Amino acid sequence: MGIFRWISSVFFSVLAFSALLLSNTAKDYESIIDRIKPVGNVYIEVKNKLAEQKEVVSKIRDASSIYNTFCIACHASGVSGAPRFGNVNDWASRIAQGKQIMQDNVIKGLNAMPEKGLCMDCSDDELLQVIEYMIKDL
Repeated sequence: MGIFRWISSVFFSVLAFSALLLSNTAKDYESIIDRIKPVGNVYIEVKNKLAEQKEVVSKIRDASSIYNTFCIACHASGVSGAPRFGNVNDWASRIAQGKQIMQDNVIKGLNAMPEKGLCMDCSDDELLQVIEYMIKDL
């Protein structure tokens, strides 16, 4: 029974000491907030800068750069039946349907082509410009 009392007294001593430390830490809460606050401000500032850069990049990209980033992987070689860039035979039936249907197919995805051709941040207008870029010389 003596060992049990000794363990209990040690446990409660540690518990009391921890409570004392926590109460002192609680008093310093404001100073801790002041010390870490600049880190949060820097993070927010960087996050805002990245959002601004993304907006600038999205404004300056053209149909050619979108094609060369997203579309070329399938439309250069005709993977899974994708109409090849510059190939009149591949595009004839699609062109006959009209640009609106082609744009709808790109936005929703068609056969093996995923939605928006994986250019998830492309606007509908940008996708239409890419279609026009791909068929302009046909």
